[in-house]
Amino acid sequence: MSLSISVVLLLLILAVVFLRNGAMKISHALVCVLLGFLLAGTSMAPTLHNGLTATAGIVSGLNP
Repeated sequence: MSLSISVVLLLLILAVVFLRNGAMKISHALVCVLLGFLLAGTSMAPTLHNGLTATAGIVSGLNP
């Protein structure tokens, strides 16, 4: 468990650096995909899913 948390944190830091740099490449996108897969396997997954579902519900209810 501690190894996967450290890998998730490392990939999260790399994803933030890549996004702030503004130069998203294929390798950067792969890091983001790996981060997503690793986050899906953690105990934070249900919380993230609920937050994304709530946000999607709010956005879909907006009228332009």
